[in-house]
Amino acid sequence: MAGAETLSGWGRIGRPGRETRSEDLAAITAGARLTRGLGRSYGDSSLPADGGTVAASPLADRILGFDEATGLLEAEAGLALSEINRLFWPRLWTSPVLPGTQQVTLGGMVAADVHGKNHHVDGTFGRHVERLVMRLADGRIVATSRDREPDLFRATLGGMGLTGHILEVAVRLQRIPSPWIWSESERVAGVDEFVAALRAAAADWPFTVGWFDALATGRRLGRGILMKGRWATAAEAPARPPAPKRRVTVPFTLPGWTLNRASMWAFNQLYYHRHPRRPRRAVVHPESFFHPLDVIHHWNRIYGRRGFTQHQCVLPEGERPGAARRLLEELTARRGMSFLCVIKDCGEEGEGILSFPRPGISIAIDLPAGPGIQELVDALNRRVLAEGGRIYLAKDTFARAADFRAMEPRLAAFERQRRRWDPEGRLTSAQAVRLFGDAP
Repeated sequence: MAGAETLSGWGRIGRPGRETRSEDLAAITAGARLTRGLGRSYGDSSLPADGGTVAASPLADRILGFDEATGLLEAEAGLALSEINRLFWPRLWTSPVLPGTQQVTLGGMVAADVHGKNHHVDGTFGRHVERLVMRLADGRIVATSRDREPDLFRATLGGMGLTGHILEVAVRLQRIPSPWIWSESERVAGVDEFVAALRAAAADWPFTVGWFDALATGRRLGRGILMKGRWATAAEAPARPPAPKRRVTVPFTLPGWTLNRASMWAFNQLYYHRHPRRPRRAVVHPESFFHPLDVIHHWNRIYGRRGFTQHQCVLPEGERPGAARRLLEELTARRGMSFLCVIKDCGEEGEGILSFPRPGISIAIDLPAGPGIQELVDALNRRVLAEGGRIYLAKDTFARAADFRAMEPRLAAFERQRRRWDPEGRLTSAQAVRLFGDAP
């Protein structure tokens, strides 16, 4: 079934293109240049390079097997994390990594090698993947793992779908004592305090994340709310499993003037001050903790017709103390506006050749698109380069090829694997044209 004449990522910046959907993912990927999941990457990584057609995986969502003794889940690549949560949380199993949205497919989780609030403990999603079934650019269907074609396996983790079409995924789930979260939150006065608080919390809490105020300046620069969590014990948790959260919908695209400096300032003030001065502790719904924005359907419509991007980077704060503060100083000096800002602690580097996280601090900032956005992203990327950091391809829309190559010394190794498995350059995306120099 064909999709619309325009495709976009979650940032709603559209490009010409169409989707072909089928329960038979192997069939529709034959000859396709890219596979797309639920479209929750923010920019152009899931968009066709030439305005053509991409294979879409969401109808290919069957569970092929589950081993209750080991937790090994085998499923088609179009299975959504939301469905895994719905089916397995009540059975006391969970995906080992839970990113900020559950509206993402298994194939997308592999392609972006997603990370979550527990990266400092459990690494990226790819660490827990046992095997992939893929259609290669030449049409062959192969299985790959750490023992079978390991170079292809490593290139595919975080490879943004450019090494082959992911058809099936085998991943090891984790047992949990209950499907509820014991959470503790507290105010943090500024960005330097945030970095220290994240490091301190990492020793005792498997899940840590913070929201920060990107409009605050001076001593309040980067102030925010630190959230910590763990799976609640059976004794702490309610007797019943959590019911799915009720959703609300943003019914239409809001006018562009809705989000302005005044409205964002008011939101940030309210969000920060509504939290009491003392720490708050409670057992909370797992969706509220892991996927808070998913309760609002089409929340991306808040940004209006121009859409938005997210600048997400990881900075080696341990090697360059103050890197996070200097990035926020760059943002505020250029009057960047955002109310959705996340800071996280990252652990060891993933095994995927282009996996995003590395030891340090990750900062993600949603930014309205429009006049000046390219100059702002350029300035932020220059700061990331100066600090020895890198950006996340799943969120990027505006990075320049020269900046990306300068911050990504692993790119040459990735490109060697692409040439090995796709010597004719059949697999590509709009992002690959923009950043890697692919022919459209």
